[in-house]
Amino acid sequence: MRFATLTRATVAAAALSMAGTMFPAWAQDWKPTRPVEFVVTSGAGGGTDVFARTVQAAIAKHDLLPVSVVVTNKGAGSGAEGFVYGRGARGDAHKVIFATNNEWLLPLVAHVAFKQEDFAPVAILAFDEFMLWVKADAPYKTAADFIAAARAANPPLRMGGSQPKDTDQTLTVLIQRAANVRFTYVPFQGGGLAGTQLAGGHIDANTNNPSESIGGWRGGQVRPLCVFRAEPMPESAKVTETQGWHDVPTCASQGIPIEQFNMPRSTFLPPGTTPAQQAFWVDVMRRVSETPEFKDYITRTSQSARFVSGDAFRAHIRQETETSREIFQAEGWLVD
Repeated sequence: MRFATLTRATVAAAALSMAGTMFPAWAQDWKPTRPVEFVVTSGAGGGTDVFARTVQAAIAKHDLLPVSVVVTNKGAGSGAEGFVYGRGARGDAHKVIFATNNEWLLPLVAHVAFKQEDFAPVAILAFDEFMLWVKADAPYKTAADFIAAARAANPPLRMGGSQPKDTDQTLTVLIQRAANVRFTYVPFQGGGLAGTQLAGGHIDANTNNPSESIGGWRGGQVRPLCVFRAEPMPESAKVTETQGWHDVPTCASQGIPIEQFNMPRSTFLPPGTTPAQQAFWVDVMRRVSETPEFKDYITRTSQSARFVSGDAFRAHIRQETETSREIFQAEGWLVD
């Protein structure tokens, strides 16, 4: 589903060619008057950090703000540090919080000093896709082969992922439910480390983003069995000599009935910010999403570009929260 209409895209493209201080009439009630801080709810070098710095670079390249932007990393506690910091900046629209779905899911599984409702949603700019990966020399040729082996395995096969009670473990639970199989979940500090452990044969599979495993696939250490997407990835350059992302089949077509599972790249403002401030940042993020730099970032990271703001963003939060709450309750993860 496309959320940006042709009219909005045309207006945004025209605005991009103007000077950075020229904003639509409905956003001119506010603009930043001092340096802006991008608060990243992950450590340096992580996916959210790269996302924020890409946005920062696009803003600078195209003069989209009348002030400078600094990026600070506050990723402790699975990102809780950044949200607590942002919550304390009540009414300060000079701070923009960069996150994933941890903004609305982390309070469900951890005792943190913030609530999802504390923050003002700005926009989702892209979605990270997820794939099922195995070691390159694993005997499984297809995802169906892997599931059959997992059903027969005793002890269970080891599924790696990034952190406990997070996106990767949630997807592992969904695979178990959908395919009637059981894994031993092994958490690591980040998807990159999970990929390294898979390449070394210390786990049997993992669920990972394309960008975190492209090096291992290109180097012949790991390979994707399927993508958790309604349709294959778009055509792109080859990753290996013979295959690219488009050649990876969907998991649903391989006997794992999960049509779609992804993770948003999202932005928020602190509590107490005004509608005019929120509208200003929605417009800035929309224009960032249409820059060549951001489009190149999407290509390099093999994400899906989709701009979601306003009521559509809030609906996404509600729907994913409801679905995740049911999963977390069944797994005994809920803290409330």
